[in-house]
Amino acid sequence: MPWIHNVKNTDAVIAVDDADCMNLLRLFNEKEGRALLARKGVAADVIERLPLLGISGLGNLLASIKLARYFEYSERDVIFTVLTDSLDLYGSRLSELTAAQGAFDRDAAVAAWAGSLAGQRPDNVLELTWPERKRVHNLKYYTWIEQQGKSAVELNAQWSDPAYWTSVQEQAPQIDALIEEFNAEVGSKG
Repeated sequence: MPWIHNVKNTDAVIAVDDADCMNLLRLFNEKEGRALLARKGVAADVIERLPLLGISGLGNLLASIKLARYFEYSERDVIFTVLTDSLDLYGSRLSELTAAQGAFDRDAAVAAWAGSLAGQRPDNVLELTWPERKRVHNLKYYTWIEQQGKSAVELNAQWSDPAYWTSVQEQAPQIDALIEEFNAEVGSKG
């Protein structure tokens, strides 16, 4: 659970298989995957923009698909998600995947399409009641307090202090500057 996430206004949590994210990373960025997408009717301009999705963004995309299927949404419904990163941060992962799994050939592309994209099921979705929101919020304790050294006082403020989240929002200009600085440092196009 990310530290900067207000669980009190979260309606559902969704588990996404890491392997599906990796399969889509390859499907969206390797030659055979992109060729399959074109054969499936994905517009060329969309295919060209797929490297804008990094591993976390792909996780959000897959969670959105699961959520839509869970709630039986149709073409009249909208899900808004954040594509949090891009391939710029993960280019080396494609090489690692090729070394570990072999070339991403036509069969691998079809399997990724059928299993990791079109085959997403509405499983591993949990609608959150108030007690479940508190339980998910408390999951932050192990990761962020015990492992990362964050403050339990701040964790409690995230749950109890109504001003906590608005104060975080007020930091947006400083956070944006840090993101731009990081992107410049790593050579990302932002």
